[in-house]
Amino acid sequence: MTPLIWVLAAYFAGSLPTSFVVGKMIGGMDLRREGSGNLGATNVYRAMGLRVAVPVGLVDVAKGWLPAWLFPMLDGGAADGWAAAYGAAAILGHTFSCWVRFRGGKGVATAAGAFLALSPLAVLAAALVWAMVLAMRGIVSLASIAAALALPATVLAGNAAGRAADPWVTGFAILAGAFVIWAHRSNIGRLLRGEEKRIHADRRARRDEGG
Repeated sequence: MTPLIWVLAAYFAGSLPTSFVVGKMIGGMDLRREGSGNLGATNVYRAMGLRVAVPVGLVDVAKGWLPAWLFPMLDGGAADGWAAAYGAAAILGHTFSCWVRFRGGKGVATAAGAFLALSPLAVLAAALVWAMVLAMRGIVSLASIAAALALPATVLAGNAAGRAADPWVTGFAILAGAFVIWAHRSNIGRLLRGEEKRIHADRRARRDEGG
């Protein structure tokens, strides 16, 4: 098959609405109408708890990792850059899923999966930044924005240190970081107004209400 067919396959792999399906099957709820309305692991955690959110997040990571890792082995030796294209298509599928009226998550976990295949050290650095910011501030969106900045910065730093990456991967890292920040534009507004909730706020409120 031509690389364009694999790009389409990557989009459909990314578009699988993991959290929506889990919310319906396990929680009997439409997560688009719960919490933030976002179809990502963070909203699953707020609505359904950690035991459900962790596997959902891992599947979302796999949706980015599998196309970026596997499809280059199946595309007949296409030119450089297609692995990044497969990862990008998976992120777009996750964020704009055709199965749920082009709603979805914000692409953080799926982008992490794609770069786990393309630049594992950059993902490790971004994950450490994400964990540190979350531990210090307790705000997932802020941690995700910080990780989105750290990912391309790490790839560029590696290039400057003489560990030159594929230029397509470098460009993809910059674009993916910018896309994740763009996807958090409403969160940025709430952060600037001091209105963004901490990760445990909704769960605590549900417990207080007896939910």
